[in-house]
Amino acid sequence: MTKSGSILLVGCGKMGSALMAGWIERGTAADTIFVVDPAGPAVPDGVRVGAGLPDVPGDFRPAVIVLAVKPQMMDDVVTPYRPLVSPDTVFLSIAAGRNIRSFENILGTEAGIVRAMPNTPAAVGRGITVLFSNTRVGPAQQQSCEALMSAVGAVAWIQDESLMDAVTGLSGSGPAYVFYLVEAMAQAGVEAGLPADLATQLARETVAGGGELLAQSDDSASTLRENVTSPGGTTAAALDILMSDDGLTRLMTRAIARATERSRELAG
Repeated sequence: MTKSGSILLVGCGKMGSALMAGWIERGTAADTIFVVDPAGPAVPDGVRVGAGLPDVPGDFRPAVIVLAVKPQMMDDVVTPYRPLVSPDTVFLSIAAGRNIRSFENILGTEAGIVRAMPNTPAAVGRGITVLFSNTRVGPAQQQSCEALMSAVGAVAWIQDESLMDAVTGLSGSGPAYVFYLVEAMAQAGVEAGLPADLATQLARETVAGGGELLAQSDDSASTLRENVTSPGGTTAAALDILMSDDGLTRLMTRAIARATERSRELAG
């Protein structure tokens, strides 16, 4: 899948392991992947594992170094990899809030760096990742990084890194909004008289089913909404509340704006 060479995966937690599973499922040979993680995670047969950079064989020349560790650990973890900087190697970070400059400060301005913002549905192959690269990353390297991230869902690119804060506010944090919607719908069902377990089941399956319908349909969300809404019916009555001036759109706008602001604050 990466065509240009091997993959060095630094960190194999939930996101790292989801990525690796996606790569192998899409045909990446296990012996082209080396995992660095001191926890010694379980990996598919053929994937090699080491506790640190010294465990990586000298003849292992990664085309992509995927940085999948927590943002607060990144400085200490990445510094030893500076000797691997070369025109033939690109660093792909999935750490939220860590901008390109922060990696250039560690690796040097000669390093090719791609910043990725995935979200948690990547664990089931239904994530979406937004990518941004510095000028040291060539088209072939961009394609390799896109292929790696597309193993766990859709991929989009931006040309302005400052947009990554809004991306984080919308899609990075977005799954939590959906889960909270399920909680709120279930609670509303209880208030309407339903048993709690039934209300939870109805809310959960309705949101999951609605999402799957949206994924499989060529129609826009607006069209699908209109298809469910009969004039003067129950759905229309509910939407009168949700679409009022102080309804869901305004509330969601405030929420995503605050998440975007917080992303900027964390990035410094």
